[in-house]
Amino acid sequence: MGHWWYRNIVEPGKLPLLLALLAFVTSFLVTRVITRMIRAGKGPFKNITPGGIHVHHVVPGVVLVIVGGFGAVGSGRHGFGAGLSAVLFGLGAGLVLDEFALILHLDDVYWSEQGRKSVEVVVVTAALVALVLGGFLPFGVNELTADERQNRGLVVMNTATNFFLALIALWKGKARTAVFGLVVPFVALIGAVRLARPGSPYAKRFYANRPRARARAGLRAFHHDRRWAHPRRRFENFIGGTPDPDRAAVEKQERQERQGKHEKRGRRE
Repeated sequence: MGHWWYRNIVEPGKLPLLLALLAFVTSFLVTRVITRMIRAGKGPFKNITPGGIHVHHVVPGVVLVIVGGFGAVGSGRHGFGAGLSAVLFGLGAGLVLDEFALILHLDDVYWSEQGRKSVEVVVVTAALVALVLGGFLPFGVNELTADERQNRGLVVMNTATNFFLALIALWKGKARTAVFGLVVPFVALIGAVRLARPGSPYAKRFYANRPRARARAGLRAFHHDRRWAHPRRRFENFIGGTPDPDRAAVEKQERQERQGKHEKRGRRE
């Protein structure tokens, strides 16, 4: 185990990346726990509001990313400074991406439906970094045997093929499939060979004069979304918390209920 750790993590200089990934995931999870406690009114934590201004945690996150980033550039890949910079960068990145939706919309949408994008971005980022970290490529590893060169060469070829399939899936409008296909090759293959989603660049290019293909693609996308929307929402709610209900949708539902009551009363009279 110690030999493997040195050859695949320490020698290629991947230890800072591992520390950054652990700090990133820890920062996100701890932040979500604290914000959910603040939302529920439990625990000693409170929002920071100096002078009446709500300071979002993306602010200290940006500071940590800057300090960690410049520290990493100045310290190189080895030594205590590199490890410390990686931890600071990971902590800051977790804080920043936890409020990715706020940056995207330039609005406080943390507990809204739009806020789900933050959870999606964090999951995708962690998966990609883990893929890079776990990719046993020969880059940076010295004195490889003939068998190791052959095995790692096959890994490189498989990774390149999988990346190509993921690009096709992305071209077909399947962003999540493409991202997770980088980690699970079978997922990328499925996304590449199945029908494209309506409105994707692939569909606009190849389905323009094929109405039956467009109809099949639309029907498949509808069934896929209906099947996986609820499990995806449950997963996102489990990690990031249940978002607040859309006020406009609630008001629309209330108007419909009032209208229905008026119609029933009118029929009785």
